[in-house]
Amino acid sequence: MRIQWVAGSVVRLLAILILGGCTTTPAVFYTLSPMPPVAAEPASPMVPGLAIGIGPVHFPAFLNRPQIVSRATTNRLLVDEFHRWGGSLEDDFLRVLGENLGQLLGTGRILVEPAEARYPLDFRVIADVLRFEGTANGDAVFKVRWGVLDAPGEQILLVRENTYHSRATNAQPEAMIAALSETLSAFSRDLAVQLRSLSTPVIETSNPP
Repeated sequence: MRIQWVAGSVVRLLAILILGGCTTTPAVFYTLSPMPPVAAEPASPMVPGLAIGIGPVHFPAFLNRPQIVSRATTNRLLVDEFHRWGGSLEDDFLRVLGENLGQLLGTGRILVEPAEARYPLDFRVIADVLRFEGTANGDAVFKVRWGVLDAPGEQILLVRENTYHSRATNAQPEAMIAALSETLSAFSRDLAVQLRSLSTPVIETSNPP
């Protein structure tokens, strides 16, 4: 009887261990957030509402994945299996950038590429995201090389490369996502300033005879 009891206990213990090994931690999903509501700059009478096309925007393959990626060292990345983007990072980035620009420029005519809708554009924004990640010291870093094209996409009007930093309020992943959203808001503000500058007609003045 004792042998049977011991054998039964071993079987139950193995079952507990097996079931315990099958238990997984549920993933937590995140999205970027648009900037808080702000008053848009008044539109120029000659430019009542800009129509902006956004895209293509390219991400490095190591970032464009479901998992949240952070940088441990210069050459080592951390890929978190249990903290993930709610959709794709690229789609979320474009969504928030479009919302931010629409708010800052006071326009609803923001076309995120690729899109089925088509209407005349004033400018096209393209970008290569070089970094968009948290770091070991709690910083969110966003490095981007971007440009503005004319409506047909044939002429480059502006090319820039910028790096933005924002400090996470704590060590939790959600705080880092909020900090990354802050860097995207800072980029959106800079981009809106340049788009307004390009849309303002240059008035030539001549010296009186």
